[in-house]
Amino acid sequence: MKTSKLVAMLKKGNFVVPIYLFQLRDKIKLDMEEFMFLIYLTNLGENILFDVNRFSSDLNISVPIILSYIDDLTEKKYVSVDVRKNDKNVMEEYVNLDLFYDKLTNFMIDDINHDNEEVTDKSNVFEAIEKEFARPLTPVEFEIVHAWLEQGTSEELILEALKEAVYSGVSNLRYIDKIIYEWTKNGIKTRLDVENNRKNFKQRQEKKEKLELFDYDWFEDGEDE
Repeated sequence: MKTSKLVAMLKKGNFVVPIYLFQLRDKIKLDMEEFMFLIYLTNLGENILFDVNRFSSDLNISVPIILSYIDDLTEKKYVSVDVRKNDKNVMEEYVNLDLFYDKLTNFMIDDINHDNEEVTDKSNVFEAIEKEFARPLTPVEFEIVHAWLEQGTSEELILEALKEAVYSGVSNLRYIDKIIYEWTKNGIKTRLDVENNRKNFKQRQEKKEKLELFDYDWFEDGEDE
């Protein structure tokens, strides 16, 4: 069974597996056996001589299965088999991993572009803060804002917290962070929630002032004069 062959492959020795390969595992779209065989090939470095007997011996996997892996990887355009002269001017076959590295490069570029698109979409938040602070954000401040967004804080809530801080005369991300924390704790998530909260606060203040005015003892105050 293939599973037993995979176990034998893992027990045979140690492979160096770059972390980015596991991060891209879903995009590579190979079954585990093919993936592990590809990892084995990357550990052989450059100029990999097409030596199926060596591959079979190293991995404790039969030659037919090794050939099936190479056929599958070739068909999926992860490897190619090139014929070229060696140092002794003899024609030999080599396993070429250029296709695999080209795919990895494209996967990485796609991820970078995706991250850049996310930052671009959110750039109005960073620009708004820098405009109100009248200076560029420091790397630490940039990470704080990015963390808000990553934690699911909406852009409009951040901008409303920024307005609140500016109105209070405070140009400080810690102050904005406290505002966001208090709002989130009280279930305030959108600009409409903020506006309703402000209206309710204003109404409570007006009611409190009216009660204080009603409770004031005008006669007693007049007698003291």
